[in-house]
Amino acid sequence: MISMSTEITPFRIDVPQEQLDDLNRRLDATRWPDSAPGVGWAQGIPLDYTRELADYWRNTYDWRAQEARLNSFPQFRTEIDGHDVHFIHVRSAEPDALPLVLTHGWPGSIVEFLDVIGPLTDPVAHGGNAEDAFHVVVPTIPGYGLSGPAVGWSTTRAARAWAVLMDRLGYDRYAAHGEDTGAAISRELAVIDAEHVVAVHLTDMASATVETADPDDPAEQRAVELARRYEYELGAYAMLQATRPQTLSYALTDSPVAQLAWIVERFKDWTDSTNAPEDAVDRDAMLTNVMIYWLNGTAGSSARYYYEGAATWGMPEPYTDVPVAVAVLPHNIGAPVRRIAEQNNNIVRWTEFDRGGHFAAMEEPDLIIGDLRATFSAYRK
Repeated sequence: MISMSTEITPFRIDVPQEQLDDLNRRLDATRWPDSAPGVGWAQGIPLDYTRELADYWRNTYDWRAQEARLNSFPQFRTEIDGHDVHFIHVRSAEPDALPLVLTHGWPGSIVEFLDVIGPLTDPVAHGGNAEDAFHVVVPTIPGYGLSGPAVGWSTTRAARAWAVLMDRLGYDRYAAHGEDTGAAISRELAVIDAEHVVAVHLTDMASATVETADPDDPAEQRAVELARRYEYELGAYAMLQATRPQTLSYALTDSPVAQLAWIVERFKDWTDSTNAPEDAVDRDAMLTNVMIYWLNGTAGSSARYYYEGAATWGMPEPYTDVPVAVAVLPHNIGAPVRRIAEQNNNIVRWTEFDRGGHFAAMEEPDLIIGDLRATFSAYRK
């Protein structure tokens, strides 16, 4: 049942120093494993890289500076469906701005969108036009980060919560963008709240995959290759989170290096990087993303989304008439196929980029800002 409380309260991140001191003690006391020589990333995140990154985290990375940056954005909490939902909400000064909800995925967070909030809400100050403006809402999925641990949540339940949130903020028509789990939530939102969602923009569409490619279509052949690599190599994390999230959570909640390794390996595998994830994303931003999981103890509850969703993996999604735009980035972990996507989506725009990976707004903010502006320009009135 949706909570009857509609109060929206300001929120500010203020991590007690005791938590930071505890993190440092745990990093200092890390029990390091051995490693096979010369294997690079083939067996997982390399020991030498991990030790160097952990040392940087312990001795150079500045949480307080990152905390201040996060607090430079107006943040709030409100109770929806029995859970306190955290969100950033930045209203544009432009009167005709279109409301836009941006949803992160796993193992992401609101950090993914920090570089796009300014250009989206104040386009004139960032080289754009006033008519490109958005009112931006960036919620934290319940069970993730600053929304705190949660039990029994799924992408459908989160989408229902987003519909309540946008209504509570006074937006009767709005657009949605999502990456990873956020893409699934955004698409669910189009189904659940079609009366108010004018269009959605996605960087992932797991349902639009193929097992057998058209031999005359190189894009489909590549999609099959990516799908096979995910099934037999890169998707091991998903199978573990979908079957034994509780067991995994003990390690990730107790050991900061375990939490670091679990997330950073995804950044290496899923981004447009060659030698290390820092080829694609800023190191401090990546560590801030890790910190949001660590400080809030949400390794297990975020993993449970895989457990809750596993029963519907591979099942067809309901058709939606809401306009859907898809941005395909070449170094993502999978590649959707348009002819499959069109079977149950009203595809109005399909953009294939020449760079970028899974954490699209974090890796290539300018590409995503431009595609969002172009996608939603037809749905502002």
